[in-house]
Amino acid sequence: MIDHLGFPVSDYERAKAFYAKALAPLGYSLIMEVTQEQTGHDRAAGFGADGKPDFWIGGEGALNKPVHVAISAKDRATVDAFYEAAMAAGGRDNGPPGIRPHYHANYYGAFVLDPDGHNIEAVCHAPE
Repeated sequence: MIDHLGFPVSDYERAKAFYAKALAPLGYSLIMEVTQEQTGHDRAAGFGADGKPDFWIGGEGALNKPVHVAISAKDRATVDAFYEAAMAAGGRDNGPPGIRPHYHANYYGAFVLDPDGHNIEAVCHAPE
């Protein structure tokens, strides 16, 4: 089980604003930020649900390759809402909401590239 994950972004404030909007339909919000003084290096923002930050971005600078993160959605409408919110926040389409039968019959996902090109997905595994 993964407790949390994090990755660096090239523009911390831009990425923080993007994720605040894009993750809201999934029930995620900015839970906490840590400063350079607290971490001993760059600042970081932790997003999550129910008071637990499990999705972190840091201001260390961009990676030379993108990461892929998939976040569970409670239903297909939430996947759709994530996609719309992420696109409105400046994301780029990397696969609109839909069934991905090559994964399994009920795999309903949407993929959006964040400002650094990271592939962020919302997925629902439940049948309609």
